[in-house]
Amino acid sequence: MEDILDIMRRRHSVRRYKNVAVEKELADALRAEAETVNRESGLNVRLFVDEPEAFKAAKPHYGSFSGCRNYFVIEGPENMAEQAGYYGERLVLYAQRLGLNTCWVALTYERSKVTAEKGNEIYVVIALGYGENEGVQHRSKPYEKLIKAEGDVPEWFKRGAEGAMLAPTAINQQQFRIELLPDKSVRIKSLPGPCRYIDYGIVKYHFEAAAGKDNFKWAD
Repeated sequence: MEDILDIMRRRHSVRRYKNVAVEKELADALRAEAETVNRESGLNVRLFVDEPEAFKAAKPHYGSFSGCRNYFVIEGPENMAEQAGYYGERLVLYAQRLGLNTCWVALTYERSKVTAEKGNEIYVVIALGYGENEGVQHRSKPYEKLIKAEGDVPEWFKRGAEGAMLAPTAINQQQFRIELLPDKSVRIKSLPGPCRYIDYGIVKYHFEAAAGKDNFKWAD
């Protein structure tokens, strides 16, 4: 199986998609993964395939997307933004593993066409499909601005740190700090910014997936 770090390195946000249908086998695999996420998380993730209305608005600020006909809607009860980020990024990387491109969408979708089921709120939408290109890697803040680790740094932490630095965040602000504590536990600090708690969940998933969640414990 491909190393998760390699998948993270390859995955970039894509806003322009080809008019190519997502094959039924891939759609079925995505839907099954979403159902697993729903059972584990308490979220309600829904997959829409060949449905162009969510990104069809004529408003100028919607123009940054084109050709998007497939997407996940991530919704759930209140106060689940962190889970939305964590499990949403699990789906993003799963889609990348299947050969699809994706983009996190917090605002620029047609809200009148994407509605939550009763009792839920929509946290985010994830566009997906076959991109016109593979996107580009955004510049990261320096390692020392995001990561603090002294002394003998375990290999698992180095992998986790790289994974966290590859995590997509709102406006690429990377408003987080990760620290390796003396007892080898790990602490993530979330700093104020747009989509703060969704970003926290995304970064947390990246660190865990790259480091191996059995290799460490999160600090309180």
